Amino acid sequence: MKDIINPQIEQYIEKHTRQESPLLRQIASDTQEHPNAQMLTGKVEGQLLRMLVKLVRAKRVFEIGCFTGYSALTMAEAMPHDGEVITCEIDEQVAHDAQNYFSLSPHGYKIKLRIGHATDVIRAVPNDLDLIFIDADKENVLSYYNAVKPKLRKGGLLVVDNVLWSGKVIHPNDSEAMALDTLNKRIMVDPQMEN
Repeated sequence: MKDIINPQIEQYIEKHTRQESPLLRQIASDTQEHPNAQMLTGKVEGQLLRMLVKLVRAKRVFEIGCFTGYSALTMAEAMPHDGEVITCEIDEQVAHDAQNYFSLSPHGYKIKLRIGHATDVIRAVPNDLDLIFIDADKENVLSYYNAVKPKLRKGGLLVVDNVLWSGKVIHPNDSEAMALDTLNKRIMVDPQMEN
């Protein structure tokens, strides 16, 4: 499928989005060497997460899918000194890399990194979360949604990455697109959610 956004518009958005912190730029640069670099939450999405954290005045955030730590650190930077981001990652090596970046940040103390499968980590996550960010394997996205939704406080915000899957959800014919299409349809009829 072709790009769903004109590349010139993407360049404009990138140019007109506030610059991230030097450490976040470092994470983004270093992650380009990773074989799964496309999984990085970039500057534009990161700044959107920062804005959402501030808008809901989030003090308790849960993230499914830490990767190299860019999004977790972005959200931690936007939170007050007593804020907390609980993030989970199944890949021990990238979790180790993320933890190293967190240790370099004055906001790193706000981040609690859990290594393991998200379904196991979710059970130990406290209730009344202000914001949840799901950015992990797409085949299990509906399971994550169902497991984590009860942990969200009333009026909280649940953010799911990649719900359009580069437009493939229009005619889903692979497991990721089908899973995301199923999730999109589930959220649309969920009486507890606005979308």
